[in-house]
Amino acid sequence: MNIRDVLRHENVNFSGLELPHFLLGLLSAFDNRFQAVADKIMKEVSWKQFFAIICINLCREAPSVKELAEIMGSSHQNVKQILLKLEKKGFVTITTDDKDRRKQRVALTEYCREFCAGNEGVTSQIMAQMFQGISEVQLQTTVQTILQMGENLKGVSEQAKGNPGKEPI
Repeated sequence: MNIRDVLRHENVNFSGLELPHFLLGLLSAFDNRFQAVADKIMKEVSWKQFFAIICINLCREAPSVKELAEIMGSSHQNVKQILLKLEKKGFVTITTDDKDRRKQRVALTEYCREFCAGNEGVTSQIMAQMFQGISEVQLQTTVQTILQMGENLKGVSEQAKGNPGKEPI
């Protein structure tokens, strides 16, 4: 069932739901649907693993696990598990930093680069199809909105750190 079908489903009532709550739910549902489709298409790696590969590829030099976790917006532990699976499949190498033995650096392997190059056409086709009919202005507005939500979330997170066990707002 796609999102529009859910919106029209007789057993689901969205009336009275505030727009920010609806948007957050919509983003979460989209993320789940996208992950399911991407997992089917990529076959060798999961979407979360592929997202890690994308993030590593964006870095100018091999990121530390901590740096990668920050880029991905995930915990160090979750990212480490993703990386261990990718390492086992031959997609990344995890090495100890030469200058700081406490840090582990992550690099893409040649096998990974070949995998990405081999899937570039499929990825481009999916992206084109997914963003069909969406204007540049709509994309810019969406990006700005999500960036602002991320900034606002930092404030909520900081409040939560100062009030453990209490409501952040």
